[in-house]
Amino acid sequence: MLWAQPRTKIKLERADHATGDTKINASYLRNPIFSHDGAILKCDSAVLYTERNYFEAFGNVHINQGDTLNIYSDFLNYDGNAKTAHLDKNVKLIDRENTLTTNVLDYDMVAKIGKYTTGGKLVNKDATITSTEGYYFSNTRDAYFKTNVLVVTSEKTTITSEDLRYNTGTNWTYFYGPTHIKNKDDKLYTENGAYNTKSENALFGKKNLYTNGSKSLKGDSLYYYGKRGYGKAVKNIVFKDTKDQTTLWGQLGEYYRDAERVVVTQKAYVGIGTKDSITVNNKKIPDTLWLGADTLESQRSLVKDLSLLSRPIVKKDNEIGAEDEKEKAEKEREKAEAKKMLQQQSEASKNATPNNSDKKLSRKERKKQEKESSESVKNGQTKPEIPPPTLTDSLAINKAKLQQDSLIADSLLKLKKAVPIAKTDSIKTVLQKGQITAKTKNTPPTTGSADTSKLKNAANQIAKPLITDTTANPADTVRARIIKAYHNVRVYKSNMQAKADSLYYTSADSTLRWYKNPILWSDGTQQTGDTINVFFKNSKIHNFQVLNNGFIVNVEGDSTKFNQVKGKIITGFFVDGELRNMYVDGNAESIYYSKNNKGEYDNVNQTVSSRLRFKFLEKELTHIVTVREVEGAVDPIDKLTKEALLTGFIWKPELRPISKADIIKGITVKPKVNTPAKTTPAKNTKGKTTGSTTKAPAKTTVKEDLKPEAKPTEIPKLLPKVSDSVKVDSLIKQ
Repeated sequence: MLWAQPRTKIKLERADHATGDTKINASYLRNPIFSHDGAILKCDSAVLYTERNYFEAFGNVHINQGDTLNIYSDFLNYDGNAKTAHLDKNVKLIDRENTLTTNVLDYDMVAKIGKYTTGGKLVNKDATITSTEGYYFSNTRDAYFKTNVLVVTSEKTTITSEDLRYNTGTNWTYFYGPTHIKNKDDKLYTENGAYNTKSENALFGKKNLYTNGSKSLKGDSLYYYGKRGYGKAVKNIVFKDTKDQTTLWGQLGEYYRDAERVVVTQKAYVGIGTKDSITVNNKKIPDTLWLGADTLESQRSLVKDLSLLSRPIVKKDNEIGAEDEKEKAEKEREKAEAKKMLQQQSEASKNATPNNSDKKLSRKERKKQEKESSESVKNGQTKPEIPPPTLTDSLAINKAKLQQDSLIADSLLKLKKAVPIAKTDSIKTVLQKGQITAKTKNTPPTTGSADTSKLKNAANQIAKPLITDTTANPADTVRARIIKAYHNVRVYKSNMQAKADSLYYTSADSTLRWYKNPILWSDGTQQTGDTINVFFKNSKIHNFQVLNNGFIVNVEGDSTKFNQVKGKIITGFFVDGELRNMYVDGNAESIYYSKNNKGEYDNVNQTVSSRLRFKFLEKELTHIVTVREVEGAVDPIDKLTKEALLTGFIWKPELRPISKADIIKGITVKPKVNTPAKTTPAKNTKGKTTGSTTKAPAKTTVKEDLKPEAKPTEIPKLLPKVSDSVKVDSLIKQ
């Protein structure tokens, strides 16, 4: 204790001038030098009270203690018995490479502790720290700051806190209250942790949050290597990216800043927002897609580096093809240009002063004229005048004929309540199909009309973009979110559930790809195959495609009658979240149970074809359309001795996720549903058994880009040894 310290007298080593005052027993000294317990004290003038073992110093005060500690001020009160110094005005404490400045400082000469309460600043080569209150411990090289603490490091990192300790030897900063750390790229928040101002390594243990732009990561414990841009979160972790509405949860996560990549394990799952909706308590809410796996990896990558898929579409003669993205983009751009021209035309019409001829027109005639003028702009006319009647008529005929051809080609339009007819972008499409010349030849020219060549030239002018696009391809800089899932992959959405070994998703083409023994469920339908792709459009499920060894089983309600389909490629199309059309290509086989007028099963239909089309309405199979090379048989159901099943029949309802809880915790295997033990191969019309002639392909493996990278080496302990009295010790007990 301080009171137990042996008292030693202050010794006056020398002075330029001295005057005594016997009444107060004091000496007035000029340029004195004192020594006390190894410390040297100097000033311009002083008053020494010998009996009290005390002196007051004025001007250029300097205290030197040991080899490294020097304190300067304008005024000093020094108590030799208590061994304390009270310094006032322009106080500066220099200890090795550290400089502490303040207006008032109390310094304990024995414990070597300085204290200020009116604001101070500590500066060294690595950091500058300011606060309202502060303590400096020379022996341990620790500085403790309270109230309005601000740290600015040499790397331009700023730290704000209310309770902070900083070690000037190790550059470790310890936090005991709400703390914010901010640098060029990262922001960190914690209420208990440690941060190294030199290495930028950090360990946080209470209410931790890391943010970088639109991305954030939090967990019960958070480690971060600032210079490497690598972080690790432990327990109850959440990773978010508000830019693409992605959120990942788990119990262990790793973050790579430069690669914009995060890997989550241990009860890992992610929510992907969609525009589908479900009704809960008479209220519509977004239908989120939940995805869980043993390991989830998410990253933002350049679109140009990704291998994207095009959504399947139905072409002529029920042919399945890929959507031409280039042609689609060209059409969208032309529509945008036409819309812009229409707006300009509308503004010009509003600003124009009506002439006498306009006043003579009736209201009905004026509306008709404006409508014709608008149509001419849509068809590419750049002038506001009404185009010649013959040119307008020719374009209208071509456009009407083209739409009629489009209606015939689109087989999906034959289904009731099917997808709305897509509008065709008239003139350019007609030119591509070579229809302008033929149609104009068959159309008798009107007197005064332009000839065919002029019409073609006019159409070519309309088809050309107004401005040549010389800018760089956006895909060279645009980034998209990708998600990779490994092992025990589970997906739950109200209208779709799935499981597989591996999964890949990118927002660039909005496609989920399942690999290795995937199973997809939708209402009463189960789909299996080597690979399953599910395509989204405008954040809504649009269609799916099963590649190789596709097998679909459909059951209605609690029935035990299984409608079955198998083939090389199976493609399905959704409307408003419900499956409406499905196409099977390549050795297509099916078994379908039909019902009589009473709703009772009466016949089993067995079909073999190179292509089949299935129609669904209100979640029930309504029609099967055979397209090519059809063979089939119809048997009364009461004459079948065994359940009819196709070769390779699979029915696994016990593996189906039924809630978000199944995604988070994993699927508890449910009791198996009794299914027929034996199978009866499908029969053709000649009574011979038929089976798929497709050879089983080689076992598929996960794509190369799905293989996870090697795990980083174990993280070393970030913190130095800390005394038991320090709160931050609880953070490093692992």
